[in-house]
Amino acid sequence: MWHKLFFDSVATGFGYFYSINKEVASVQTPFQHAEIFELEFFGRSLVLDGKIQSTEKDEFIYHEALVHPAMLSHPFPQTVLVIGGGEGATLREVLRHESVKQVVMVDIDEQVVNLCREHLGIMHQGSFDDSRVQLVFDDARKFLERSRDNEYDVIIMDSTDPLEEGPAYLLFTVEFYSIVARKLSDQGVMVVQSNSAAVVETDCFTALNRTLREVFPHVVAYSAFIPAFGLDWGFNMASRYPLINELESTEVMNRMKRIKGDLRYLDEVTFNRMFALPKDTRELLAREDRIIRDSQPLYVR
Repeated sequence: MWHKLFFDSVATGFGYFYSINKEVASVQTPFQHAEIFELEFFGRSLVLDGKIQSTEKDEFIYHEALVHPAMLSHPFPQTVLVIGGGEGATLREVLRHESVKQVVMVDIDEQVVNLCREHLGIMHQGSFDDSRVQLVFDDARKFLERSRDNEYDVIIMDSTDPLEEGPAYLLFTVEFYSIVARKLSDQGVMVVQSNSAAVVETDCFTALNRTLREVFPHVVAYSAFIPAFGLDWGFNMASRYPLINELESTEVMNRMKRIKGDLRYLDEVTFNRMFALPKDTRELLAREDRIIRDSQPLYVR
């Protein structure tokens, strides 16, 4: 039986088709086109501007990989800022750290968050209603520029990719990361989802790493294979202090004990895999010389 298909482009001339069992919801917001599908293999899924963001089948991989290395890099995270993260799954993982007292989530698109609240309960699991969460609907850069006294132990950037004319491309520049650095507490850590880390398309991943190194003395790139994306997905983490991959493995395991409940993806073996990038990727990171600026933004296709 043939189902309706949609195509998600990874790079010029390359991408993946997905089989849609059901179109659950669709809305054109002032910022982007949002859809929720029931996919043949991946289950309920969020798609923004034609690009898969999260699927029921494997979102735990992405969200555990995004959240926990940064949270565990901080000795005792209490205040967290989440930028983007409309599904609420990033919030869900942050709230598993019992030291957390406050999470501010800033998302530019209230309609997408409301769509996810209604249709993606399997992902957010009620995290929006946790008393520690403050939801703010605003441009994250303007929010940080306006705030004067706020400092955060961890800042997690779960925004959409820097699409041309999209709502997030100015959240991937050296000027923005300089603002982020000023909003981190003394031992603060930031992490940004960084698009593909696979050889087919690494421009965003490597350029973000180089850009962050203009601002922070400690920067580490890592990746996790996300089946719904069909490739290794990149992340970049930065701080003024040593990060989790620089700690002794016994300390990493001790810090993991403070996470409530069982993780589905991360353990000591997976940590080692994420930070053990292949030779070709390490060479691309070492050769990268681009610095993303407001005047020279980077766009992904």
